Amino acid sequence: MIQRIYQDFEQFLLPGRVLVIYGPRRVGKTTIINAYLKQTKFKYKFDSGDNIRTRQILSSQDFPTILSYLEGYDLFVIDEAQQIPNIGTGLKIIVDQRPDIRVIATGSSSFELSNQIGEPLTGRKRTLTLFPVSQIELNFEQNQFELKEHVPDLLVFGSYPEILTAQTKVQKRELLTELSEAYLLKDILALEKIKSSKYLLDLLKLLAFQIGKEVSYQELARQLGLSVKTVQRYLDLLEKAFVVIRVGGFSRNLRSEVVRKSKYYFYDTGLRNAIISQFNDLTQRSDVGELWENFLFIERLKKRSYQSIFATPYFWRTYEGQEIDLIEEGEGQVRAYEFKWASQKKTRVPGVFQDAYPHATFDVIHPENYLNFVL
Repeated sequence: MIQRIYQDFEQFLLPGRVLVIYGPRRVGKTTIINAYLKQTKFKYKFDSGDNIRTRQILSSQDFPTILSYLEGYDLFVIDEAQQIPNIGTGLKIIVDQRPDIRVIATGSSSFELSNQIGEPLTGRKRTLTLFPVSQIELNFEQNQFELKEHVPDLLVFGSYPEILTAQTKVQKRELLTELSEAYLLKDILALEKIKSSKYLLDLLKLLAFQIGKEVSYQELARQLGLSVKTVQRYLDLLEKAFVVIRVGGFSRNLRSEVVRKSKYYFYDTGLRNAIISQFNDLTQRSDVGELWENFLFIERLKKRSYQSIFATPYFWRTYEGQEIDLIEEGEGQVRAYEFKWASQKKTRVPGVFQDAYPHATFDVIHPENYLNFVL
């Protein structure tokens, strides 16, 4: 079992509070919960939102039924919580009526869970997000030399737990293909009642070829034969389901800075490659720079999340074509990063940016120094 960043939940579990664990499907939420339950001192009840009877009880809003269901337990764990109608209200009843109990709720669909849980549990919850395995987590078992050696494999096949533990490249390809076909859009299709996945998959294919580039909603709509509003809605759903993440443009001083367009990155490069059925080695690819940019952006996202670094990510570009891959703004600082797969290639900070933001830092991240950036 791969050691994950969240192994011991004691520090996050408080009486009368709900610990909500979000994350994409198949990243190991249930696995880490089961590992924790094997060593917890609490008397616990573990159930799943896939269970029809459980859905009936927790969505009933019937106090006596819900309380009798949990009688005698110190800890209640509900997996796949997004399957339960009005789960937020049900959990609110539990923690209000049983202020001594601790609750963990896991879910793969952030938009459904956040919509249902957000308001009912205001002030009563703590949220953690689990991503595909990070470089921070792999560093628990591997030294920095080994991490660097495995980068080409990660760029092609990504870092989902079952992919990392697969023994052969054939197994990795098969698992990623199954993941992209069976699980990737499952929550959206089920919860949003979208009848066909064709447009969603076609949209993902278009995004897969535009990593690191600004996306035009009008152009996407034209290519898909959909309205701009529909495309924007689909993109929003894909983001909330942990498939892609949107990045906006950074601007504080200049009229020439691009702010209206967005970039999209995939939460996992392996899934991105599965969507376009492209698993060639890096030596046979023309998109290594894009994969490297996607990989670094997501690894940095994991680092900010796991290490509580409070900063907002942006890209920066002017209408004249000067650009920087990542800007982080937080705690009164602006940090700029350019991502280069070729470490010997010298890159300077754009003059316009340096003049506009003289106090900003600027670093080029390449395969030789990237671990300082993501660990």
